[in-house]
Amino acid sequence: MGTSDASLRWLRTHSFDHADFPQESLAAHGGPRISVCLPAREEAATIGQIVTALVGLRELGVIDEVVVVDADSEDATAALARDAGADVHNQAALVPGLGPVLGKGDAMWRALTVLRGDIVCFLDGASEAFGAHFATGLIAPMLRDPRLHFVKGSYRRPFRAGGVELAEGGGRVNDLVARPLLNRFYPELAAVRQPLAGEFAARRELLERLPFFTGYSVEIGLLIDSYQQVGLAGLAQVDLGVRHNRHQSLHDLGPMAAAVLGALCRRLQEDGRLHDSGIDRFLAVGDEGMEPRDLSSVERPPVADWLRDAVPPAGAVPMAPAPLR
Repeated sequence: MGTSDASLRWLRTHSFDHADFPQESLAAHGGPRISVCLPAREEAATIGQIVTALVGLRELGVIDEVVVVDADSEDATAALARDAGADVHNQAALVPGLGPVLGKGDAMWRALTVLRGDIVCFLDGASEAFGAHFATGLIAPMLRDPRLHFVKGSYRRPFRAGGVELAEGGGRVNDLVARPLLNRFYPELAAVRQPLAGEFAARRELLERLPFFTGYSVEIGLLIDSYQQVGLAGLAQVDLGVRHNRHQSLHDLGPMAAAVLGALCRRLQEDGRLHDSGIDRFLAVGDEGMEPRDLSSVERPPVADWLRDAVPPAGAVPMAPAPLR
């Protein structure tokens, strides 16, 4: 079977719709413990409603833990999340010995040291009109099929500008950079609709074996690395419907796209398929001329390796997950 045939077969057999997994069928499932984590920065407008929906799932026994990792938000993000029922951690307080948090991927990596579930679901704290199906759709395939280890969300992202909303066009870096790159260099993943989606779930034992890019490239890095660990048969995707969130300016999307390209190039270099890419430095063009930006991304090692090798200071509390009650 050729690569394109394998990708097409995967699309047909490992793509689901959130409606395939009604919330009621998952209540008190008695299976693996499930943690839902929301990395958040200045999300006061949305975080309360999202946490409320997730706490409802916790009360039904669908999930076990709702955690918000707050990036020093200056608005009421942390307070609103806590009031709605989430466990809230400041990202800088997680593994503080590593120094400043280096972006979303770093916050996610550090979150694994306090999350206690056997399945971990990461969601976006900026989603508007959030529904509980964002969580249930991602975790249900792994509850149903023990052969699945990593489930990616897919959705339609409308584009809004000047009071006009278009049905498509919101995922510009996803469609113009990530998917073409995967088609060219990892064609087995060509059928993944949203490789940059921040909504995904994975088994903890897999996440602990994966390195995490610390910046914008964390999602594509985890996708490629998960594929290399468990193969296509261990991956799935779920249509979550429509997702509304804020759009970035083109000025900000350029470095994001370059970071995604840099992560993929790093994996190609490690596989011996590419020599020095020179992509760690991005020259943005602005009104003041050329603005160099450093895109070199630190990779956190697999958490399992870090926990094994870390030497805690005297009197420190071990970072292994505590049991859920």
